[in-house]
Amino acid sequence: MLNDPLSNVLSVINNAEQRVMKQCMVKPSSRLITRVLEILNSKLYIGSFKVIEDGKGDVVEINLIGAINKCGATKPRFSVKVEGYERFEKRFLPAKDFGILIMSTPNGIMTHTDAKAKGIGGRLLAYCY
Repeated sequence: MLNDPLSNVLSVINNAEQRVMKQCMVKPSSRLITRVLEILNSKLYIGSFKVIEDGKGDVVEINLIGAINKCGATKPRFSVKVEGYERFEKRFLPAKDFGILIMSTPNGIMTHTDAKAKGIGGRLLAYCY
């Protein structure tokens, strides 16, 4: 049994990127995982992905483009105020304006730059660069 499916998905993606694979399959799928993958796709870290329904938790097939250096889930999921984004950028990202933090906010799941622009805080879910 998996304790954190999001962490599992990001570690599978990270390992597949290090092995220079073109695609990977992860199971199970959820709305949180698909939303995080949509953000990674829109920021051009991964290629397209599709959810294959098998009746047992669904499988996600992800096409990789070789753009990820590192990605992972944050534990614990820190609460971040509007003024506190810079602290977590320094902690999880290698340089300023390089990479993204994925946040769960009251307005939905988004990147830290979008959350800063809207002036809202939230919980830190993952990072990618």
